[in-house]
Amino acid sequence: MKWNQSELDNADRVARLKIINGITGIKPANLIGTADALGQENVAVFSSVVHLGSNPALIGFVSRPSGDVPRHTLANILATKSYTINHIPEHLIKNAHYTSAKFPREVSEFERCGITPQYIDDFSAPFVLESVIKMGLTLRSVIDIPLNGTQLIIGQVVHLEVPDEAINQMGDIDLALARTAGISGLNSYYALDKIADFPYARVAETPEF
Repeated sequence: MKWNQSELDNADRVARLKIINGITGIKPANLIGTADALGQENVAVFSSVVHLGSNPALIGFVSRPSGDVPRHTLANILATKSYTINHIPEHLIKNAHYTSAKFPREVSEFERCGITPQYIDDFSAPFVLESVIKMGLTLRSVIDIPLNGTQLIIGQVVHLEVPDEAINQMGDIDLALARTAGISGLNSYYALDKIADFPYARVAETPEF
């Protein structure tokens, strides 16, 4: 398959959506947990989570244009300034996938999709109990992307949980040990198997290939 710009612009909407969502490869599979000011819980699957910096610890994700579809996750984050990002474990991918359905605001995806909310210390947003890698974040910035009406939501990590057994001797997180899933496109999920570990790349230590 080869498409030029004209063919991309004129392609069937669903076909284009599936291809363009998949060409970036395997992405992180996360559940973002929120609650509104009254405590109504929401959890939704996202594949656009990205590391933005380590000091301060900033994580971003992309919120799609609202249009006629209410974005409960974004509305809750704007209202409370708190949310959680939770890796999706392999055994929970079916439950997690169906959180993307357009449930009414009064329906908790936690309850409807068989996912367990967890409250830690005094953090106001719900974590996912089944997740072994989880982050609590405070909203720091919302950046509009005029090209397509999306928004980059930037939060600072203020709570972090990673199991000791998922951190290797070099201090890196081993997602294969954590049994974390990945996403390609909109609905394809993958188990992650580590291929290799390499040291920090330095010019003087680059091998001959």
